[in-house]
Amino acid sequence: MATILKTYPTSINERYIDLATSALRDGALIVYPTDTLYAIGCDALNLRAIERICTIKNINPQKTNLSIVCSDISQAAEYARIDNRAFRILKQYLPGPYTFLLPAATTLPKVFKGRKIVGVRIPDNPIAVRLAHDLGNPLLSTSATGVSDSYDEISDPEVVARIYDNDATYVIDGGEGRIMPSTVVDLTDSSSPRIVRPGLGAFDI
Repeated sequence: MATILKTYPTSINERYIDLATSALRDGALIVYPTDTLYAIGCDALNLRAIERICTIKNINPQKTNLSIVCSDISQAAEYARIDNRAFRILKQYLPGPYTFLLPAATTLPKVFKGRKIVGVRIPDNPIAVRLAHDLGNPLLSTSATGVSDSYDEISDPEVVARIYDNDATYVIDGGEGRIMPSTVVDLTDSSSPRIVRPGLGAFDI
């Protein structure tokens, strides 16, 4: 059963962050708030944990771009290739409700090796950013969706906790979530950004 840890972006409970990051290091899955939807995540360098998330969410990593949540652009640059133009765009829009598709670096686990692209998120949510900071590397992250794969039912953290009760070790309750996902922007060619999926964030091409 998942344990609910109730904390808020404006007053983070340090002990709960310690519990969550310790669980992540041990290969556990956690549910946590972002600036858009609640997410289910794991240590992005733990292959077995990544495989568990892919199984739970029915994700084929060879066909779907996987996303990582980073603490800042500096951490992101260790796992994605960011040229000067891409850096300026990231600096302008992050932290915020965006997923930027970038060329993947070789530092990511082998589950990424068949993919040349990684999605990078730096949410405007202190809880999510703090988890990546204290873990010391990104979280592999995907939206927490309901039984019908819709977003409207998963803004309530208690509902999310019931859905992922058998999968997540902890559910960090950071209050009511949003019901719109991040805006996905393809930056693999930084000279020609392309919106792949409109979402919460406005992006000017």
